[in-house]
Amino acid sequence: MKQDWIFHNSHDVYYRSPFGAASCKEKISLKIRIHSKKPPNSVILRLWREGTGEEKIDMKLIKNTGEIKDYKAEILAPSVPDLLWYYFIVVKQGITYYYGNNPGCLGGIGQIQEHEPPSYQITVYKKDAHTPNWFKESIIYQIFVDRFYNGNKDGKILNPKKKNCIYHNWNDDVPLYRRDPETGKIITYDFFGGNLLGVIKKLPYLKELGINVIYFNPIFESPSNHKYDTSDYKKIDPMFGDNHLFSKLCAEAEKMGISIILDGVFSHTGSDSIYFNKEGSYPSLGAYQSKESPYYPWYRFYEYPEKYECWWGIDTLPNVNELEVSYQNFIIHDEDSVLKYWMKMGVKGWRLDVADELPDEFIKTFRKAMKEIDPESVLIGEVWEDASNKISYGKRREYLLGEELDSVTNYPLRNILLDYILGKTDAQLTHLRLMNIYENYPIHHFYSAMNLIGSHDVPRVLTLLGDAPPEDLISKEEQAKFKLSPEQKAIAVARLKLLSLFVMSFPGVPCIYYGDEAGMEGYADPLNRGCYPWGNENLELLNWYKKIISLRNNYDVLKTGKWIPIYAEGDVYSFVRKIENGRDVFNQRKKDNVALLLFNRNPKKEANISINLKNLCGKTFIDMLKNRQKLYIKNGLLKISLSPLEGKILIQTEEHNGI
Repeated sequence: MKQDWIFHNSHDVYYRSPFGAASCKEKISLKIRIHSKKPPNSVILRLWREGTGEEKIDMKLIKNTGEIKDYKAEILAPSVPDLLWYYFIVVKQGITYYYGNNPGCLGGIGQIQEHEPPSYQITVYKKDAHTPNWFKESIIYQIFVDRFYNGNKDGKILNPKKKNCIYHNWNDDVPLYRRDPETGKIITYDFFGGNLLGVIKKLPYLKELGINVIYFNPIFESPSNHKYDTSDYKKIDPMFGDNHLFSKLCAEAEKMGISIILDGVFSHTGSDSIYFNKEGSYPSLGAYQSKESPYYPWYRFYEYPEKYECWWGIDTLPNVNELEVSYQNFIIHDEDSVLKYWMKMGVKGWRLDVADELPDEFIKTFRKAMKEIDPESVLIGEVWEDASNKISYGKRREYLLGEELDSVTNYPLRNILLDYILGKTDAQLTHLRLMNIYENYPIHHFYSAMNLIGSHDVPRVLTLLGDAPPEDLISKEEQAKFKLSPEQKAIAVARLKLLSLFVMSFPGVPCIYYGDEAGMEGYADPLNRGCYPWGNENLELLNWYKKIISLRNNYDVLKTGKWIPIYAEGDVYSFVRKIENGRDVFNQRKKDNVALLLFNRNPKKEANISINLKNLCGKTFIDMLKNRQKLYIKNGLLKISLSPLEGKILIQTEEHNGI
């Protein structure tokens, strides 16, 4: 079927205004263009609202020039936050045609179908919704405490656990799990001895690196090394220190301008906990031991006490009923609730583990209470997909509508950039995938997304970028021994420089997984949780990270300037960040500036390109990564060469008269 006689582009404000998400009661204009000598019989906007269902709106002819006929419909966004979906129905000569989203549902230019097509999405968020401005201008550093640094002078492990444990040498040993050969269950955890005193001692390192926020993997008492099986929500694990030491850490970090965010694991507890107490480790009466336990209503038992609901079938992680009143009081509402206890100690925010497992009502209640304590605190949700339209357990989730999360883990961005850098997608498809996030997320969420490259849940990025053998092709034993060859490491480092520059200059909050900046390698858990290589860092990478972090911290345009994609062809992607008229995208007073970012992901070929920058900037740029070399724009064009795997950041000079 010929595809160009009906046309709509949701990325073009002529066809859809405003661009992207809209606030409640905001007027939305939608247009469609039809190339036809004769007007069609009818042109209809088919609208679907999550809450109320279908509505069909006749579109009005607003332009009739020869064969070009433009039709328009204006709608009013709902008065309450929701999702809208739309496509177009065109009847011509008795035949019905549908025009909707493209097969990838990426937005932008759509496609004609003979049947009901995929819909375009409009996210409608609460009027005046916002996310904390300080957070949007921050850089996060994620710390898995056991593997970061042992602050004891003699390297002694603090309060070692007495059962089911292995203790390792910091520099020489590889993380491992000892599993039951029949069941596959972990029967022994390994520990390296990192602690909170170590974090305190390394605060100067983080400050020098340019970090504003520390996000900790769980630090509450638990029998495991990962701490996602909480034993006591109000107690720092003794191997890490104690509550007093944590309070000191918060105070010392604050002096350096560093905020603390904790990992809140509230969809389940550990079975070996005060609350469940399956192992009998605690003197209190746990839910497993007695139905008279105050914690019994928290859990769902099928056959008491041995069969109960647990997280992904793991019996050491019994699920809780997050809507149980006594549980919500304990976590959120009580004067000494878990939320209030740690916030009073100096915590600036929370990352909600497995947000998909938490009811929307719990997240909203948690956020409301958190904001009452500190309106500038931050709530991050672990979400692996597009958080604007995520479906979990058959229900459309509400994360970005104004009463839920401030930020989400931006795994979609990570996937997009890895596919681009590794040559799996070209620059044009990369652009469409980036635009899809930009279009679906409210602007304040787009700029506050937690833009991670690595985390404790994915393989080390350097290993992925070094063309290491896929995990399914080599054994766990081979993975544990694997190291990139010098040739693999060279290309991996070059790619990581490109990738990290992209994240540091893209809207959102960059997040560095501890050790990525030092060149750590490793396949998936547990090999992605090795010890930080103090004294053996990859200095080329470390110095690179310091340089690009410094650039982001020093130039507001890289934080909250407009994002303007300008070039996406083959291997090369480029965008502009811009502040003009003394205001950033959130109407904050900021200095006018323009930054141009360019990326050539090809590992072998130089790219020679011309970019049209007319009306975007002045006449002169400085190459911030190449001896502050000056580049000049002539007749609105910048002609530039990019070496293989080169990224550039060009900042406009002060002498920027019009072109």
